[in-house]
Amino acid sequence: MTDIDLDAIERSWPKVVAVGDEATQYFYSHLFLAHPEVRDMFPISMSAQRDRFFRALGTIVSDVRKHGTQTDFVRQLGRDHRRYQTIPEHYGAVEGSFIATLRHFLGAEWTEELAASWAGAYQLIANSMVDAAEDDEHTAPAWWDAEVLASQRRTIEVAVHTIRPTQQYSYQPGQSFALEVEKRPKLWRYFSPANAPRPDGAIELHVQAVAGGQVSGLFARAMPVGEKVKIGAPVGVSLTLPVEHTGDIVMVAGGTGLAPLRALTEQFTNRWRTTGSGPQVHMYVGARETWHLYDSNYLNALAKQPWFHYTPVVSGDPNYPGQTGMVGEVAARERPWSDRPQTALVCGSTAMVSGTIEALRATGYPEEAIRVEDFGAIGWDDHEAAGDGV
Repeated sequence: MTDIDLDAIERSWPKVVAVGDEATQYFYSHLFLAHPEVRDMFPISMSAQRDRFFRALGTIVSDVRKHGTQTDFVRQLGRDHRRYQTIPEHYGAVEGSFIATLRHFLGAEWTEELAASWAGAYQLIANSMVDAAEDDEHTAPAWWDAEVLASQRRTIEVAVHTIRPTQQYSYQPGQSFALEVEKRPKLWRYFSPANAPRPDGAIELHVQAVAGGQVSGLFARAMPVGEKVKIGAPVGVSLTLPVEHTGDIVMVAGGTGLAPLRALTEQFTNRWRTTGSGPQVHMYVGARETWHLYDSNYLNALAKQPWFHYTPVVSGDPNYPGQTGMVGEVAARERPWSDRPQTALVCGSTAMVSGTIEALRATGYPEEAIRVEDFGAIGWDDHEAAGDGV
């Protein structure tokens, strides 16, 4: 990266972002006119996809100082893009339109030196992604086909679906995968398995309708048995823990952010059952109303085990007989970690996660012990599973 002016790249990108939707429209118009063959790679409706993809592209390339060293992250993006049937030539097409957009909106600030820096940064990222995709092609499919085995509406907004891939599929509790439903082609969204891997391969998904969610709004309704879906490779390590994990665990969930944490409870249930030992787990689940606590039957039953403690928290009903308020603040106030080290796992909406982290930090909880997974940070895909958090 010695010939790339990273400072100049980082200064110029915010100026393009400030133009807003005009820049994204210019990018896609240029791309689809210059390379009409790539149009089928994108959803029919571009209302949400348009801004997300362009901004994500610019954010990653402009932050090459960071992502150039985070090769695991960039390589995962390359593997993920196999499900769009991306080939190396497509990266060149996108580069041409991306550079043309920068040149158009930066105007007099656009120089040969800046053009070379942007092109060099783009190519660094693209080459890493292409290499990862080509390596992955020898060991894994671009996606796995799966079908719905069972479907249940838990609330007006939440459904629980059980799916099973038609091929062997391996993942760790706490991970997520991208999923595509037949009625929303090319709109991949991340969802988290709510169970540890099972011998029959079945995977339980908790889906909450999110305002404006093009996939979750459909997927949160009952799905007919036999409905086909596609799933991508498992991603994410921040919420995973080894079976032999030592030290106790605080889990804080909002909405269907419960799903990956619930998968971990199955993992440790299996450990306690087979070895008679394991971590103490205290789970806090937040909801606006009592009826939003859609999985309390399972959690209350699990709480009969001496190693698992469950605290539901309701924020929108002051008459609720249990804990009320913001779930992260309740977890911080109770301080179940006060006399021993623990790992905190937090999953939910962006606002809920931010509020929980702030509340934990305020108690002196060590930042390195707080773990979250944020699939929306870059914006390549939505993680619609988390739903509303409190």
